[in-house]
Amino acid sequence: MSVAVASHTVSPRRRVLRKARKSKHFVVGVVGVVVVVALCLLAPVLAPFDPDQGSLKSRLIAPQWFSNGLHGHVLGTDQLGRDVLSRVLTGGATSLLLIALSVIVGGMVIGIALGLVAGHFGGVVDAVVMRLVDIMMALPTLIIALCFMAVLGPSTKNLVIVLIVTSWVLTARVVRGSALAIRNSDYVSAARVTGAGNLRIILRETLPNVVPPILIMASQQLGIILLTEASLSYLGMGVPAPAPSWGGMIAEGQTYIATAPWVVVAPGVMLMVTVFTFNLLGDGTRDILDSRSAV
Repeated sequence: MSVAVASHTVSPRRRVLRKARKSKHFVVGVVGVVVVVALCLLAPVLAPFDPDQGSLKSRLIAPQWFSNGLHGHVLGTDQLGRDVLSRVLTGGATSLLLIALSVIVGGMVIGIALGLVAGHFGGVVDAVVMRLVDIMMALPTLIIALCFMAVLGPSTKNLVIVLIVTSWVLTARVVRGSALAIRNSDYVSAARVTGAGNLRIILRETLPNVVPPILIMASQQLGIILLTEASLSYLGMGVPAPAPSWGGMIAEGQTYIATAPWVVVAPGVMLMVTVFTFNLLGDGTRDILDSRSAV
């Protein structure tokens, strides 16, 4: 009898790996994210031309695909004769690797810290933090970001700061809810009995137990951050020209959408695919970390 029970015992790690293999959302999301990140990382190698250098003699060349190999304009050129493929890859490196990852790390650090403090201490501290969260959630994120960028001025550094300021709210709310549920648990009470201080309880007891919702939030927030950054760049309040960004490329090429649609379609499709894959990754991560889902 004991042997039969032991044979059916599955370790948490193996259970998570089994769910990951069975989750189509997770598998497709991981593959898509790996491909997009690899393209962005290899942008200096894969980009056949200088993304900021153009020639009016080569303006609005239609996509040559691979008729000339990588030495031709695979995705065509824009209104200033700049290679679209080079700008899409370099813009992805800026939008995803520089801005989105910096924002997700900064926003998560602030949100986790405030959520843990509010959930652990409760009372006045919880009330103050949650009122701040309510204020931030009552205001549209894009409007707040536009106001900040109008005051600070468009630059990549200011864009990262603004997006961090507006991205911590949901993380703090989720972490606070998990911390409240853990605060009165038996193992936290046992830690208090042994003389553990608040900081030790937060770092050693509460924080490890809020990791699953943090991972889910991070994977889902990346797509939102990319869309917000693209919206700000589209409105001229994001990455300053001539540095390429997907939103800025769409804004610059919208005048030529009827005569040279590839100028808009290339960055638009790249943005859509990237956000879609991160959404799939977020859904898959939620599925495999949800203890209620089947193995």
